[in-house]
Amino acid sequence: MDGVPESHTGWTFLTNHARVLAAIADNHNARIRDIAAHCRLTERAVQKIIADLEEDGYLSHTREGRTNTYRIDPSKVLRHPAESGLAVASLLSLLARDEADRTSTPEVDSRHHATA
Repeated sequence: MDGVPESHTGWTFLTNHARVLAAIADNHNARIRDIAAHCRLTERAVQKIIADLEEDGYLSHTREGRTNTYRIDPSKVLRHPAESGLAVASLLSLLARDEADRTSTPEVDSRHHATA
């Protein structure tokens, strides 16, 4: 994906912070460029999100040569009061399972997901 990702109008179920965290959970050595392409965000937006996540302790990184290796704290509790007690690990396990389902079945009947 080149340049600025296509824009999206309307609301979505996941925040960009959740998308970035899930992308990092999938590949702890992912480059910001790759995370941005996967999440359809700009590189600058991904850098800001990573800084937010690091500032609040959800994420840390170590520099290995020219590569960052990210570490997610799975025990951190989500920030919104409605999700009190729900840890990052629980959220990521749901997202990872969904990602595995989407990549293992190329064509899925959308009616199946609507009733599931």
